[in-house]
Amino acid sequence: METVVVGMSGGVDSAVSAYLLKKEGKNVIAVFMINWEETDDGACTSEQDYEDVKRVCAKIGIPYYTVNYSKEYYDRVFKYFLKEYSEGRTPNPDVLCNREIKFGPFLEFANKIGADKIATGHYAKVIEKNNKYYLYKAKDKNKDQSYFLNQLNQKQLKSVIFPLADIEKTKVREIAKELKLSNASKKDSTGVCFIGERNFKKFLKNFLPAKPGKIVTTTGEIVGEHDGLMYYTIGQRRGLNIGGKINGNGKRWFVLDKDLTKNQLIVSQGESEGLFSKGLFAENFNWIPEIPEEKEFKCYAKFRYRQPDQDVKVIILDEKNIKIVFDKEQRAITPGQYVVLYNKDEMCLGGGVIKSYFK
Repeated sequence: METVVVGMSGGVDSAVSAYLLKKEGKNVIAVFMINWEETDDGACTSEQDYEDVKRVCAKIGIPYYTVNYSKEYYDRVFKYFLKEYSEGRTPNPDVLCNREIKFGPFLEFANKIGADKIATGHYAKVIEKNNKYYLYKAKDKNKDQSYFLNQLNQKQLKSVIFPLADIEKTKVREIAKELKLSNASKKDSTGVCFIGERNFKKFLKNFLPAKPGKIVTTTGEIVGEHDGLMYYTIGQRRGLNIGGKINGNGKRWFVLDKDLTKNQLIVSQGESEGLFSKGLFAENFNWIPEIPEEKEFKCYAKFRYRQPDQDVKVIILDEKNIKIVFDKEQRAITPGQYVVLYNKDEMCLGGGVIKSYFK
């Protein structure tokens, strides 16, 4: 009998994944990962999540264990997260969580206890062809999470099962309700991976010193003050507190860029041309399953989760660096985020960190 260790989060997706694997006749073991030691603000829901895991496991009849990866998370993910913010970029810790924790120490733990595979509640699909493993979009395009899995390697893809690959989210809820699982109607988690929902500005201030500075237009006119560049992202329009400027044109203000040297936040009113770019450079690119032979090719790209696929031309500069030229100018390309490539068959070619953009 194949043994599968399921990463249980307390949510409905991982719960139904565990049930489906047991229904298939697998020997299913649940593991709840603690990856963040709670602080005084009490926003993390790990205690409640663990209670949900225990109830679900009792209901479907599988054993459960707890592992603590708080140190690994801090060292492998959170330090990078803070470094990126301190350098004025906007990181995506969810991608690193997958590579460094869910498919890192968790996979190692599963191997140690003799498991054949690990499984998660991600909406994505792995297909094996000629001993190579390919990542595809899930059937439910509204929930597809292949974007967040763009950094996985062949060993990690070989080791994982995604039970929800061909199931719609509505069906997952139905299954949970039929089983009378306690978390059948639990809302999907949001917020920073493993840290949860909280006042992000207050949270970040606990780890990085805020450096207030001036908010300026592209012509250098001072229009306000910012609380610290790390709190803002390209394209942001809420929370700037400069809406009442007397000689403004009445349109909303948007963040265009950050000047770290001068500690200035650069803004404009309305959908300025400055918000749009013609292409980008990406670094640390991870190719799934291998770097293409062609040095230039057309494909599709996402620059943020849930964004519709965009037509692009890719130019491979070297093994880890690429240039992407957009068919149509793209709004608010954000350094630190991931660009993820797909082909016409919805196969994920890989992803990398956006280093810079060009006009």
